[in-house]
Amino acid sequence: MADRASHSNPDTLPSLPPVGLTMRHLLYVSMCLFVNAASGEFVSPSSVDEVRERISALPQDEIWWTIEGDAMAWHFRNLPRMFPMAPIYRDGPVRELPRRPKAALANARVTTPSGEFSLRELIDSTHSTVMGMMVVHDGAVVYEHYPRMQPHEKPIYWSVTKVLASTLIGILEGEERIDVDKPVSTYVPRLAGSSYGPVTVRNVLDMAAGLNCLEEYEDKTSCYYRYSVTVGDGFYTADSPGDPYAMLAALEVSSFAPQGTAYAYSGVNTFVLAWVVEEITGMPFQDAVSRYLWTRMGAHSDAAMLAPRFGVPNAHGGLVARVEDVARFGMLFTPSAADLGAADVIPQALVEHVLHGGNPDLLEHSRYGDIRAPGVRHAVYQWDRVFDNDDMFKGGWAGQGLLVNPRLNLVAVYTGYFGEARKEVAILGPLRSALGQVYGDD
Repeated sequence: MADRASHSNPDTLPSLPPVGLTMRHLLYVSMCLFVNAASGEFVSPSSVDEVRERISALPQDEIWWTIEGDAMAWHFRNLPRMFPMAPIYRDGPVRELPRRPKAALANARVTTPSGEFSLRELIDSTHSTVMGMMVVHDGAVVYEHYPRMQPHEKPIYWSVTKVLASTLIGILEGEERIDVDKPVSTYVPRLAGSSYGPVTVRNVLDMAAGLNCLEEYEDKTSCYYRYSVTVGDGFYTADSPGDPYAMLAALEVSSFAPQGTAYAYSGVNTFVLAWVVEEITGMPFQDAVSRYLWTRMGAHSDAAMLAPRFGVPNAHGGLVARVEDVARFGMLFTPSAADLGAADVIPQALVEHVLHGGNPDLLEHSRYGDIRAPGVRHAVYQWDRVFDNDDMFKGGWAGQGLLVNPRLNLVAVYTGYFGEARKEVAILGPLRSALGQVYGDD
């Protein structure tokens, strides 16, 4: 089984065994993809038989997301058919995004390990598993392509979800309802006796808790795996513990470094942040996302969060939403928030902190060694990387990403999956290259 953590490169992870396809499934998918997804014509994403067959084929003795290839793509687009979801609601008028296609972006030449392509050629090729992508500049959609999905589908974004929690914390900071330099137990009294109790909210935000609770999907006795079981992300049975709150309240785990000194990626940190949000707002995490974000950004559709066990949302990686609504969320960090009637949703202080307030020493002294990289400024507030050109990036486990550049008023969103041989080109580098060619860094 693969370690799903994204340490220094959220776009690249080790491989897993392939899964075969039936000819009937290939023919069905091919017919669906023949239709221009951006034309507005509704195309049914699955046959009745395929839904039954896909769900019946889910492993009974292993985590469902270990299946790759075409099956993984189907799962990622159809999670609401497979598992319980915690709903995220929209409200008010839909803020339509004007379309101003930029041919120069689609045609930008990018170099990859598999050769040179235009951005559009790469995404359409067998070297890519991008299902959908949208780029928004100055409030208008300049590139939109859905080669392996329909625009109306709501795929999962995995760890891109993490920045929802940090954004809500930033909003609460703006309302002066939280001091991130105080211990998390200040806001979650049940954590007072936990190893997380004395860790400051800031250090949890920055993946600098210093605790030995790193992402781990092999050792089922590990801190992280035990947490993942309680939220239905690890393999579980009906008899498995199913209360993450109780598990973390009783957590006793060693430290690998003093808090605030070293980076170590863990979805448990994100769950703790979501718990802080729940305590301060007095509502479940998904409702806080609805209240403070989705109902205020002119979203096209409701979203949801994967919640397989007892309705507890996977705050660390469970968002399912339309591509264009994730783009709207990204726009909240840019001047284009005003085009959504949402200029006051995210405090400018949060944007400035993400851009300039991180501690680069955390990456230098990370749990994995020195993981600094050329052109990377820091990692902060759950964002994987903030680049020197002001690109803010959060990646998902299997080919998802959100890139925001407030200075350039630019947002890019993409979603994908792992091919059977995991030979696909990681899209972040080519995408940033294409964006740089068209919009520059100034």
